[in-house]
Amino acid sequence: MSGIVVVLVGALLCFYGIRSVHLGVVAIGFGIGWLIADLFGPSFWTLLLFGLIGAVVTWVVVSLVFKFAAYVIGGLTGAMVGAKLATVFQPGDKNWAMSMIVILAVCVAGAFLADRFRERALLWLTSIGGASMVLSGMGRMSDDLEFLRSPDTGWQQFLATAAWVALSAAGWIVQRHLFAEKLGIRHLVVGQDDADALGS
Repeated sequence: MSGIVVVLVGALLCFYGIRSVHLGVVAIGFGIGWLIADLFGPSFWTLLLFGLIGAVVTWVVVSLVFKFAAYVIGGLTGAMVGAKLATVFQPGDKNWAMSMIVILAVCVAGAFLADRFRERALLWLTSIGGASMVLSGMGRMSDDLEFLRSPDTGWQQFLATAAWVALSAAGWIVQRHLFAEKLGIRHLVVGQDDADALGS
């Protein structure tokens, strides 16, 4: 059950993240709360509680500072990506201080990238952040896939990272094609005039 919830929220963010700001904010907040709590292996209900708290707090914060929404959303998505990085690159027991340093560093980088490059950066950040949630959820669904959530050995880290990169790229491609107009990518948007020209 816990894995399915995270996979669904992650897929929403990975493949549909830039379509709706409010939907993206709630998914990002849920992901941050869930992934940070998941570093320490709590129960499903604790994870769900942290995810819901993260969703509400994130939505409230972004609503209060909507003028700086891209900056805040980029930072929050960066925090989610940082939480996944801390999990993937710390096999075995997690170091709380190291995890917070990684999360904070990626959070700040995500905020500045989103503020500077807007939709393009948010496209990357939502794809990468959503993919991290999908893999964490899949890791909870089966013991054979546990390494996707928390890899311990070198080959598990390699496979988890490769899967993360592949899924992030898939999310980027899907969002880039679905929301080309929102991103200002003209060559992917076929207007009516173009369609008429092709048909004649």
